[in-house]
Amino acid sequence: MKTAERPRILIAAVHSGSGKTTVTSGIVAALAARGLRVHPYKVGPDYIDPGYLALAAGGRADNLDTWLTDEETMKKIFVSSSRGADVSIIEGVMGLYDGGRGGISSTAAIAKALRAPVLLVIDVRSMGESAAAIAKGFRDYDPEVNLCGVIVNRYGSDSHRAMVTEAIERLGLPVAGAVPRDKAAEVRERHLGLLPVEENDNREHIENVRRMIEPAINFDKLLELARSAPALEEAEEPRRTRPRVRIAVARDEAFSFYYPESIAALEAAGAEIVTFSPLHDERAPECGGLIFGGGFPEIFAARLTANKTMKESIARAASDGVPIYAECGGFMYLTREIKDFEGAAHEMCGVIPMSCKMNDRLRTVGYVTAKALRDTVIAAAGEELHGHEFHFSSAEPLEEIPHAFLFTKTRTGETYPAGYAKGSVLGSYLHLHFAGFPKAAARFVEKCAEYKKLK
Repeated sequence: MKTAERPRILIAAVHSGSGKTTVTSGIVAALAARGLRVHPYKVGPDYIDPGYLALAAGGRADNLDTWLTDEETMKKIFVSSSRGADVSIIEGVMGLYDGGRGGISSTAAIAKALRAPVLLVIDVRSMGESAAAIAKGFRDYDPEVNLCGVIVNRYGSDSHRAMVTEAIERLGLPVAGAVPRDKAAEVRERHLGLLPVEENDNREHIENVRRMIEPAINFDKLLELARSAPALEEAEEPRRTRPRVRIAVARDEAFSFYYPESIAALEAAGAEIVTFSPLHDERAPECGGLIFGGGFPEIFAARLTANKTMKESIARAASDGVPIYAECGGFMYLTREIKDFEGAAHEMCGVIPMSCKMNDRLRTVGYVTAKALRDTVIAAAGEELHGHEFHFSSAEPLEEIPHAFLFTKTRTGETYPAGYAKGSVLGSYLHLHFAGFPKAAARFVEKCAEYKKLK
């Protein structure tokens, strides 16, 4: 097995809200401005943070997750996608040791699997030398995690920065940067977190962040730490099947939640991927299958409702037997209606006899196991998939429906029927990574090819 040099550093934090997305985006943008080829990553199932990381790098960002994929697949994704990069910058999720039940897919778990050096972002607002105690606790909690330094964030004055920095460095931990408080670098938020890049009209945001981060970080030290990471095993690239069938993927401001390597898994199985916009195009393209990813259809509900020719083309495709796979926001779009936060009802495609309602608080978030209750376009009855749920809406059946899955929450063990599966249509709140389940990608491509052959 060959080994590959992959300079890499992981930016972790003490807790959510520590500012690691801003810090990481600024680091990526500053390194890219130096002319380095930077490949950013996000730990966990998040779709929105990678958009800002990709914007900062001027390329793409990938997710690293050991629930949606197994550990070996995650490592292969990293080694393959980072080929050609001068440095890889990985943004953690939540706090360093937080993840699913038992630490599933925590930042620490990813750091250990990739043997990546870790810089810990500490939000030092309202604290002084206590920051050093936090750094010591995080360093000593798991000696297998290579916590190699700290980035001080949101200090209030030069004396504040000096006090905190000196205390941390007495531990033998280098401070690789100190970032002042700055509201100009904050990103607008909405109910599921940060406003997605596709909707953020403030394209100067990344430049504001870069200008703030650039003088605050010791980039020579950061790159030295990144280059200290040991070589990783490099597997042979899998052969790609020649394109067999065209599959159309909905992608616009309303539907933007896709993992690049998940789409690549469909291509490896023989799909020719084309994209279309339910917001802007008149109708869905002629193809062997349709995929609707997650996003924010509730924000664009009136415009989606107004595009009647698009909705009609999708309904015709469903009645004609075109294989259709829909996740979360895409699932909502296929139902009969979405009731927005004010209670106004917006007519959707009507393919799935359910009504979606936006709620004033989060309905569910976390990893789930999804057991197929019947044969579908991605799985046979009885097969189990690993996925993720994250939504404010709830979906109520308007008639008796054939559920697609039995979901089991990894944290609580709670089980409940979910989704809709009938004929060639499958829709649910499940977010899936096809790279973690290449069999599901192959099955969907096969169903699409069979449909085109029949037609």
